[in-house]
Amino acid sequence: MPPTDHPAADHSLDFALLQQSASRHSGRNRIALLWLLGLLVLLVGAVVTLLVYLNNFEADEAARRRAADAQWLEQSVQFHFRRLEDDLLVLARQAIAQGSRAADPASPGLALQGGLLWREPGVLLSSGWIAAGRLGDQQAGPPRWHPDQSAHPENAQALQIMQTTTQGLRRAAYAGLMLRADGSPSDVIWLAVPFFDRGQFAGNYLAAVSLERALVALVPDWFSQDHSVRLLSDESRTTPGAAAGHGPDNTAYRVALNLPGTDLFVQVDQTRAQPATVPRIFFLVALLFLLGMLVALFALRRDFVKRQQVQALLQTQVALRSAMENSVTIGLRAWDLGGKILYVNEAFCRMLGYRATELVGLRTPFPYWPADQVDTLQRVHDNLMRQGTSGEGVEVQFQHRQGHLVDVLIHEAPLNTASGEQIGWMSSVLDISERKRAQRMAAQQQEKLEASGRLVAVGEVASTLSHELNQPLGALSSFANGLLNRLRDGNITLPELLPVVERMARLAERAGGIIKRVNAFARRRELSRQRLDLVGLMTRVLANAADQSDTPPQWAAPTTPIWIEADELLLEHLVNNLVSNAQDWARHGSQTPQVWVDLRRDPTRGEAIVSVADTGPGVDDEVAGTIFNAFVSRKEGGMGMGLAICRSIVEAHHGRIDVGRDPVLGGARFTVVLPLAPPPAPPLETT
Repeated sequence: MPPTDHPAADHSLDFALLQQSASRHSGRNRIALLWLLGLLVLLVGAVVTLLVYLNNFEADEAARRRAADAQWLEQSVQFHFRRLEDDLLVLARQAIAQGSRAADPASPGLALQGGLLWREPGVLLSSGWIAAGRLGDQQAGPPRWHPDQSAHPENAQALQIMQTTTQGLRRAAYAGLMLRADGSPSDVIWLAVPFFDRGQFAGNYLAAVSLERALVALVPDWFSQDHSVRLLSDESRTTPGAAAGHGPDNTAYRVALNLPGTDLFVQVDQTRAQPATVPRIFFLVALLFLLGMLVALFALRRDFVKRQQVQALLQTQVALRSAMENSVTIGLRAWDLGGKILYVNEAFCRMLGYRATELVGLRTPFPYWPADQVDTLQRVHDNLMRQGTSGEGVEVQFQHRQGHLVDVLIHEAPLNTASGEQIGWMSSVLDISERKRAQRMAAQQQEKLEASGRLVAVGEVASTLSHELNQPLGALSSFANGLLNRLRDGNITLPELLPVVERMARLAERAGGIIKRVNAFARRRELSRQRLDLVGLMTRVLANAADQSDTPPQWAAPTTPIWIEADELLLEHLVNNLVSNAQDWARHGSQTPQVWVDLRRDPTRGEAIVSVADTGPGVDDEVAGTIFNAFVSRKEGGMGMGLAICRSIVEAHHGRIDVGRDPVLGGARFTVVLPLAPPPAPPLETT
């Protein structure tokens, strides 16, 4: 409104009064200041709490990392020892295959591509095969076997238990650590892998392993840079050859090796701590955010009084705008550049049956879009978001909450800020359902008039055809019947004429039936509808068409029946006419004459679709609108009634027929759509 109007003057006066009354809000400002001080105390307490939490988190994370490193080393040791057991089992099988003699891995015929422990020099100290019958023989076994067995009584007992375990439990077993003569532990353990031949114990393959060399081989360089590894026996004795290094108690983690027959443990000491930089960075970032929040709160306090002053003015303006919008009957809708609804008025809600709270904030697809028009409305919506509407607007259909469709006319205008920046679009939505309903009724009346005109023309042509062709067809039928009688009486000795004459009689009778059906249809009599399989009918008609032309139609019959309710003779006439028309025009194209027929079913729409395409010149766009009219023909000497009769037959069956250009053959493509027959009713039970 102009600045000289009274409402604007009142608003200016209200704004000035609000500025003058700011001093009366000092008590409220004091309360806000106390709230800010309390928030400052909470922020300081939150910073202290976060610092304590991060310290505890760093300690827990370091402990978790040590445990994960030790468990990784444990799994690596167990994996490679299992691989060594598999290697010894292969050597045992080779030793049995070559004889009962003990074999060294380097012996001819015992080649093995083993694992890491087998290949690493110094890990495998001694190995060899000892047969079941020579377990107590002092001369049997690998070279180191008897020296270790006799070095200490505990060694002999451990090795005896190992062999008994392998034979009794049928699995690999370990013994060690081996003790020296003075009772001090070495770093050597023995591994026995049994071999059973056809269920009978054949012997053990033995190997002496140096755990010192094994740990050196298994621990990678990147692991050794930050950790030291120690081998413990019975959780108390440390092997003298194990990797040296001692860390603080809170940086060590101990795990068992789980080698059957031994009580060995690995202690992993962290020698170099990794700084927890991520939590510290997080603390600094959080501290900066908290400080920024505190500064922002103090800055917001400066605007607090201004916001109170403007609030009354905004409320008055909003009330005035709401009253204006509620008084109009045109629906208003606002959305941002991203397509999200920002506002709808009461008229828009009444038009579609939704509440404003159910629509504001939604994005496409909207609930008032019909399910079968979502793709079309999405394209219209995208176009509106790019360029708005022209002066005529855009006509679309929305769906009321109760299910019925509402025709609307939409006009779009840019929604700009005070600085001129566009933030979205403002739509006015006008309900034009009544106008569209009147247009549809007028179109239906016009269609009925055109259909009546076509039927009158078809009736006249059908009457003429019936009058002129019934007499020669009757004579042909009589001649064929007389010829059949003479053949049956034996007056003619040419039996090969019988199938030809029978075919002439059938064709004559069928032609007469077609003429009667077309004549009855043109006179608006009731069709002889019956439930028939469209696949079988098409198969029969196309077979006849292939015999009567040098351009046989090509098609692939569906594997399942397609049932419709139709007049069989009229439907045959329809298909014959379309196929014959395609065969005639296929010869006028630039490529080899071809006719393709396609039959398919659309269960979602409940329709059967028949397509007939050819390689002819096709139908121009300016001719496509009149090609089904009566007495319009592009053939030389044609009457122009073939396609008109086809259209009348299709419309009588509540279907539709269209013409277009086939994308493959390049010629015309006639498409007939007929409704599918409803499923048959279940049979009644009888007693």
